[in-house]
Amino acid sequence: MGYAEKRGAYWRARYKIEPGKYGTVQDSTGVKVEFRTKREAKKAADEAEIKGRPTTTPGRMRFGNWANVWYERQDLAASTMQNYRRHIEEHLLPTFEDRELGSISSADVNAWAKSERGAGYADASVKTWRGTLHLLLADAVDEGLIPSNPATKRRGRGKRVGRSRSRGPEKAITTALGVLLMAERAALLSGRDDEFTALVTLGFTGMRWGELVGLEKEFIRPGEVRIEWQLYELDSGEMHRCPPKDDSRRTAVVPDWLTGLLRAQSARLCACHGRAYVFSGHRSANGAVREVGPKLVDVARRAGVSTGTVSAVLNERDSVAAATREKVAAAIADLGYVRGGVTGTVAAHWRRTGFATWLFQPAATGRYPGKNSRPVPILGEPWPGIPVRGRNAAGRADACWVPIAPGLTPHGLRHTYKTMMIELGTPPVLMDEQLGHLDGSVQARYSHTTPEMRRRLTDGLTDLWTAAINTRREMSPNSPVNVLDEMLRPRSSPKFLPTEIKRRLRAGPS
Repeated sequence: MGYAEKRGAYWRARYKIEPGKYGTVQDSTGVKVEFRTKREAKKAADEAEIKGRPTTTPGRMRFGNWANVWYERQDLAASTMQNYRRHIEEHLLPTFEDRELGSISSADVNAWAKSERGAGYADASVKTWRGTLHLLLADAVDEGLIPSNPATKRRGRGKRVGRSRSRGPEKAITTALGVLLMAERAALLSGRDDEFTALVTLGFTGMRWGELVGLEKEFIRPGEVRIEWQLYELDSGEMHRCPPKDDSRRTAVVPDWLTGLLRAQSARLCACHGRAYVFSGHRSANGAVREVGPKLVDVARRAGVSTGTVSAVLNERDSVAAATREKVAAAIADLGYVRGGVTGTVAAHWRRTGFATWLFQPAATGRYPGKNSRPVPILGEPWPGIPVRGRNAAGRADACWVPIAPGLTPHGLRHTYKTMMIELGTPPVLMDEQLGHLDGSVQARYSHTTPEMRRRLTDGLTDLWTAAINTRREMSPNSPVNVLDEMLRPRSSPKFLPTEIKRRLRAGPS
């Protein structure tokens, strides 16, 4: 690769002619060009190395060298740069690094794609990597390094069945009741209400994962949520604050009950970004979510007392009645609680893998992850059961969770939300607005959302939520999760009543 060399008050551009020999960029008269900035000199050197080397003929540059030059020229979002680098280093260079650009044929590209699929990678992933390869080679065509792009695939060529380019395996989704039940389980696994509110928000807004993690308190407004930023997790572990995918900033309408849930979440000032985020991470920042044992709140739930009472028992205070002490002691023995067993500083933000693997997956499938996947052992009371942790957890348990939505992922809740909107008869223009999609058709250009559309959507979502709450109440009238237990209590307020009943109450007696 070329480089910039400082020469007093200016920079000159140096590029490699052959091993051990470098040239300097000159103008048409043969005079060495003096550049004002290092960046200008570096860019000119890179271009000269590609186009101006006397010993370089079209097609002779190696793929690895071109990939380095191409990547350095990109000026994109940090998440996109990370993805490009991962595609190149992990999937393209192992096969093409030492190949000359002119020697790569369509047959070579197809053979590479076939070998990637044979290695167990999903078709969608191979398609993405091939897209990056196509982009690299298309730019090489523009530079005159190769005459045509061997990664170009004619539509329909080489496909075994069908003509669609986007068919894939079935996507797992769930229902409003499934969202509620999984949210309750996630809260029981984490020992706090945050995960309950988070899963309900994903299921009833269709937000992307990064948008949920990056949701700031100031964007929670009456009846709506403004999606302005996301937090994207880089390979380095840094949470990068950037616009949503495809710059899909939007205002999503939400029912009043969901606004109340989100506002009940206390804003936490994030040290790494200096902003108040609605949600914080779970457990230690070193990724040891899977190593946590039973928590103080688990003991309180099992004994049917407050966490303060459990703390008073552990601190041997005289203010606790003997009968209560016995209940707390029995709960500690049942759960295998060890005081001080959970250590580490609570992370500022969730990590995608930790959340999906150790909270979402057990909540959806009823099983912990791993090769030797095992059911989540629970104590059956109070319903739906308190997870048992520690040594001999299975031996101390008296039940286990059953699956709710096998195969579901956090992104699958976005599909679930779209499906619920279709069931409610939501107009396509409003569905696109809610999800941040862009329809470039003529029909979409002449379609617009109205307040009445939004009201019907929020009323419909409220009806789905009310039905889910009523069904959950029939299973058990109480919940160990505080925020859900409040909702399960019978209420005379019309807040949780179906939409038609609320309309009649507003209209008064006929």
